[in-house]
Amino acid sequence: MIKNLTNAQIIATEVKWCNTFLSRGRGLTFRRAIREDEALVFVESKESVSLTSIHMFFVFFPIAIIWLDAEKKVVDKVLARPFRPYYAPQRPAQYYVEGHPNILDKVHIGDCLELER
Repeated sequence: MIKNLTNAQIIATEVKWCNTFLSRGRGLTFRRAIREDEALVFVESKESVSLTSIHMFFVFFPIAIIWLDAEKKVVDKVLARPFRPYYAPQRPAQYYVEGHPNILDKVHIGDCLELER
């Protein structure tokens, strides 16, 4: 589960942790949709802009991207559009969440999130 600790809203109840090379590389590519209660969580070894940048090649639908620093504080968010080559956070991040576009309404920059496995 992903919960916004700042406003007590549930962001997603079904969470997939992408922590292997294959799962991180696959992400949401070649899928046709993502459910509103579903999200993928990616974890990097350190805070970075380049390590947490993404592409949208072969992702056929818009998704929300939320970037978090090491303390799980939201540092940036964006609605990522299909087949765009590059999205990166404005500030270094260690975590990023890919989810349904509706989750963007549930978080603001500066909010703290809880990521449960």
